[in-house]
Amino acid sequence: MDEQRDSTCIICKQEKSDGIKIYFRFICSDCEKEMVQTDVQDTKYLFFIDRMRQIWDQKNA
Repeated sequence: MDEQRDSTCIICKQEKSDGIKIYFRFICSDCEKEMVQTDVQDTKYLFFIDRMRQIWDQKNA
């Protein structure tokens, strides 16, 4: 994987340096914080679920 893709957040699609990697997919610390604070009743919760599916789709490919 190239360096830019490694640091592009799968949630916000921005290149950032601070965050976590799960199965070689990057989530920036801003999005991580927002995800853990989002209530399951919030409409944005489904957006986060959809973006997180990229981790498992890539893993099972």
